[in-house]
Amino acid sequence: MGRFTRNNRVVAITKILMENPNKIIGLNRFTELLDAAKSTISEDILIVRETLEKLNLGKVETVSGAAGGIKFLTDISKEETLEFIKDLCLLLEDKSRIVPGNFIYMTDVMYNPHIIGKAGTILASFYNNFQVDCVVTVETKGIPLAYEVAKRLGVQLVIVRRDNKVTEGPTVTINYVSGSSGRIQNMSLSKKSLPKGSRCLFIDDFMKAGGTALGIMDLLKEFDSELIGIGVLVDNIETNKKLIGEYVSIVEFLGINEEGKALINPSKCFK
Repeated sequence: MGRFTRNNRVVAITKILMENPNKIIGLNRFTELLDAAKSTISEDILIVRETLEKLNLGKVETVSGAAGGIKFLTDISKEETLEFIKDLCLLLEDKSRIVPGNFIYMTDVMYNPHIIGKAGTILASFYNNFQVDCVVTVETKGIPLAYEVAKRLGVQLVIVRRDNKVTEGPTVTINYVSGSSGRIQNMSLSKKSLPKGSRCLFIDDFMKAGGTALGIMDLLKEFDSELIGIGVLVDNIETNKKLIGEYVSIVEFLGINEEGKALINPSKCFK
């Protein structure tokens, strides 16, 4: 194998960093892989860092210490975020999305890789510095968004189930009260899914009163773990009394007007 040019090294370093977000990578890995001196690799990393930050594609941070190195953090510009949110509002306001019962049809949105990928980047960027250990969601519609957030934060995705599954082994099950309907429901999580003492981020597609998020908080206590943040795609602000405190949403649902059109606004978190 011939020697690599600077362009070759920059491409390789960028790919490795972006495929391993939030993971500390020592310079030795690059020097061995690319057969170059540390001083050379340091110069290459400076080019990668400046280019990514200039284009708002992410940040490269230096971690000092014996186990130090560099790590890549997902990022997105304010302009790109606002443009995405504006387009999402227009998409969800389409009259044809209203189905019987005055619900918004969102299945196609939740399974669209481009939309959910960008939404995942926005939420992950918000929680970059929260030292998240796991992203938690409840089956099923929130899974794609939660997966994208976990991928960009470089952490494990944990899926809480509505019903016990034999293949999950021993589980912890709790009852919780739905914030919107007031009905008692249950959620289960395998004992093998979540290490004790984990700092968890809850991600979901839609929030009404926050009963599910409150249930997640109680479930995590059974694992001696902590809920450090909540992120949702759509927040129903028609529900005035939320059961939870701080959370991040991307857009807000204000109800349906007389013309049968959903009223969707950018969340105050991103205005």
